[in-house]
Amino acid sequence: MITSTASRLATSSAPGANVDAAELEKFAALAHHWWDPDSTMFGPLHQMNPLRLDWIDRVSGGLAGKDVVDVGCGGGILTESMAMRGARALGIDLGEKALGVARLHKLESGVDVAYRLVSAEALADELPGAFDVVTCMELLEHVPEPALIVAACAKLARPGGLVIVSTINRGVKSYALAVVAAEYLLGLLPKGTHDYAKFLAPAEVAAFARRAGLAPAGITGMTYNPFARTFRLAQNVGVNYLMAFRRPADA
Repeated sequence: MITSTASRLATSSAPGANVDAAELEKFAALAHHWWDPDSTMFGPLHQMNPLRLDWIDRVSGGLAGKDVVDVGCGGGILTESMAMRGARALGIDLGEKALGVARLHKLESGVDVAYRLVSAEALADELPGAFDVVTCMELLEHVPEPALIVAACAKLARPGGLVIVSTINRGVKSYALAVVAAEYLLGLLPKGTHDYAKFLAPAEVAAFARRAGLAPAGITGMTYNPFARTFRLAQNVGVNYLMAFRRPADA
C-alpha cells in the first residue's frame, strides 16, 4: 500500500489542532541532534530503540512485509529501524525541522522510508484502516489531547492490526526518576523535557484505547540503570512502558 501510493504519502498537510506549539518549538531547537547517539536530548532514544524495536517486531508477529506508520516519528530513529526489518514504513510528524533531519538521514542511510508533515487525525481521515502496525512512541505525554491521538491510531489500523504506544507512567517513582533524577540530578535530559502533569498511567491509556475500539494485546516496562546507562525491558511499568492494542478483525 505504501509503495503504491508514494506520491500521496510524500505530500504535506497543515498541522492539526492537537499540538502544543511550545513543545514543537522545544524539539525544533534541538532537531539537529536527532541522530547524535551521545546527545543529551536524543541519546536515550537511541539506547531505547533496539529494545522497543524488538518488542514491536515480536508482538506484531514480524514487521517484514507489513505496512507501518510511525506517529510522531521525529527524526525517524524508529521509522528507519522498522524499515530495516522489512516493513513498508511511513513516518509522520508536525515538526518541520525534525522531518527535515529525517529526510536528510534517509538520503545518507539509503533506507527506503517515506515521511509526511501531517497529523495523525488528518491521516486517519485520509487513509483509514491502511496499516498493519501503528506506532506512537514518546508522544502522548507531549500533546494536549492524548485520547485523540490514540483514537486516530485506532482508525489508521486495519482490522486485525496493532496499535503500539510508549509513554511515561504517572506516580512518585516516575517523577523521581524521569524528572528529578534524569533532568536535574544526572543531567540525562535537558531541564523541562517532561511535564509530570502530562504523564499517563497504563489504565488511562487502556481506557483511551477501549473507547477507540481496541483490545489489549500486551504491555512491558522499560527500566534504566543510571550506572551502566542502559535500558532493559522488565515487568515493572512504574516509569517507562509500552502497550500494544489490537483492532478487532471484524471492526
